[in-house]
Amino acid sequence: MNFFFRTCLLLVAYQANAQTTNLTPFCGTDELRIKTLQENPQYLNGAKNSHHRLEEFTNTFTQNYQSHRGTLYIIPVVFHIIHNYGIENISDAQVLDAIEVTNRNMRKLNPDTVDIIPAFKSIAADCQIELRLAQKDPNGNCTSGINRIASPLTYIGDHSVKQLIQWDPSKYLNVYVCADAAGIAGHAIFPSDADTIPQWDGIVIRHDYLGSIGTSTPFKSIVLTHELGHYLNLQHIWGGNNVPGYYYLPVAQSGNCYYDDGVADTPNTIGWQTCNLNGASCGNIVDNVQNFMDYAYCPRMFTEGQKIRMHAALNAPVGNRNNLWQPANLAATGTDGNNSLCAAAITANRNVICAGQSITFTDVSYHGITARNWTFIGGNPANANTPNVTVTYNTPGIYAVQLEVTNGIDTLTVIENNYITVLADAQTILPIIESFENTTSLPNAYWMINNFHNDQTFTVTGTTSYTGNKCISIDNYNCTTTAATDELISATYDYSNQPASTTIDFKYAFTFKDTINTTDRLRVFISGDCGQTWVLKKNMTGNVLKTANYTNQPFVPQNQSQWKSTTITGINGSLLSDKFRIKFIFEAGGGNNFYLDDINFGNATYLDEWNEFNESITLSPNPFTDEIFFELNTAYSGILAVIITDINGKVIWSGNYNSPHPGEKQKISLHNLAQGMYYVNLFHQHKSVTRKIIKL
Repeated sequence: MNFFFRTCLLLVAYQANAQTTNLTPFCGTDELRIKTLQENPQYLNGAKNSHHRLEEFTNTFTQNYQSHRGTLYIIPVVFHIIHNYGIENISDAQVLDAIEVTNRNMRKLNPDTVDIIPAFKSIAADCQIELRLAQKDPNGNCTSGINRIASPLTYIGDHSVKQLIQWDPSKYLNVYVCADAAGIAGHAIFPSDADTIPQWDGIVIRHDYLGSIGTSTPFKSIVLTHELGHYLNLQHIWGGNNVPGYYYLPVAQSGNCYYDDGVADTPNTIGWQTCNLNGASCGNIVDNVQNFMDYAYCPRMFTEGQKIRMHAALNAPVGNRNNLWQPANLAATGTDGNNSLCAAAITANRNVICAGQSITFTDVSYHGITARNWTFIGGNPANANTPNVTVTYNTPGIYAVQLEVTNGIDTLTVIENNYITVLADAQTILPIIESFENTTSLPNAYWMINNFHNDQTFTVTGTTSYTGNKCISIDNYNCTTTAATDELISATYDYSNQPASTTIDFKYAFTFKDTINTTDRLRVFISGDCGQTWVLKKNMTGNVLKTANYTNQPFVPQNQSQWKSTTITGINGSLLSDKFRIKFIFEAGGGNNFYLDDINFGNATYLDEWNEFNESITLSPNPFTDEIFFELNTAYSGILAVIITDINGKVIWSGNYNSPHPGEKQKISLHNLAQGMYYVNLFHQHKSVTRKIIKL
């Protein structure tokens, strides 16, 4: 059961100077809080009692605030990136930026405070509150303060994500970054609710509302500041739910004038959804429209009264906020300012490029780095000492990267072997069919895979195929990871001389486990710049992807009727390059096995030619002892090349035949060959066929 004791904010953005906006805010903060309390009365008395104790403490604390002035409150924070290998798996840099933005806002260091209107400029507060990324985990081990956890719960983003991981909320502020946040931009737990149900304590925020870079923008970067206000017991500026009265106040309602947010220097207001700096309600000369706890899209400030209320929450025993900033806890969480160098680490914006392209590397070592030395084997530059560096690779190959970091006392080094793959220029002459007959394993020089969940992935199978003896498959029948995603990515093809009418077609087979239409999905992308950018060309799911009747046993297509063919069109413009690549992404959704075969590159009519060539060839006997014969039933002019390899691809025999006559048997003597399985590869112009043979 999910208990939505939450405050939330869909501040879709804030607009620095605009007086109006066409964005519509929505917040289900109090509505959901009350609804959940009503549906789960076992928590109601605890929430009421905790709220009452906190308000009594806040009143006393406010009256005696002079004795608390000057305290700087450091809050240890850990970010849990809940992702499913999508864009919600944001960078460390975006997390660090979010902390910087939030601290700037809390400390009144945001440069736009100069724009605070005169009526409130004198009470704009330096709240003396800072977030500091944890350097020690709950076991005292060194940490970056950023955890990454793969889970489909990222698409939900309610309190259920906290079941995945939660560091002791009396020692850390837990921030969960997700693909969605229960349909809103973010939600937090009030101290009184955290006191009652600490397992739900923390803040959940959508990835594209965190910080000002990466997937977010400066326009949306204030959501964490707003949610931190709720976490420290601030209501929306127009007032809100205080539990005992079972009421909530939608923004911009005239009745809001009769309620208060518990802060003396924020005048009662109906609440604003547009940045009307002249906005006045509830008898005011002007409202505090620029407050971080309003919905006006142009926040600049907290008031002195809000500062005191947050400080009260940080001193009260209710919700355990009072332990966060204590010296002993700062030492235990590594946030006391004594940086400890404990990890050298590297990230790159991509790991596979073509010759002549560049990669940007980032030093994500921790903590307290004062100097660094990069070494880029095969790259230009070969060395660097900046946190971020862009390196160009001109020669194909696989390269290591080394980083040495120091904090002035200790030094650490990390070497990432086989970290960068630089692809050679495309050698394949189009058109061609990739039938996987010469493919023994994945990955290889021609096909790469990304197995994000380290489970079932693309592999070579000899149990079935559309033509020949092999194809590519995924054991999706035994996949237990919801939405498991696997990628099959080609090396480069030269499409620079292909006409704009060029197409790609391929064969595929898939079915369900039962009569229920599953959510399995196949997407096909193509790239004209070696995979720096991808264009979606196919998106198939459900009955479109299904090629055969369902079976509750592992699906293996028995004949060609259980396969389908599809065509990719629209290959034009910048896609027609010598750095053309194709990517197949299969996403598991509860269905059966998936198969892929006969990818026809560069000519939609070539498949018919290939089938004719394949059907014209006879190999006999098979199995054989000393000799094998091949013959053609169709005339082919020019050279027919024959290459025989072992199962590892080693050539053990080859020969050329000039325009062999139809029906004429060609003998190949293989007396000295060891017993086992081999492959006969026959090539004619742009066509190739592979057959499996057995030596007895």
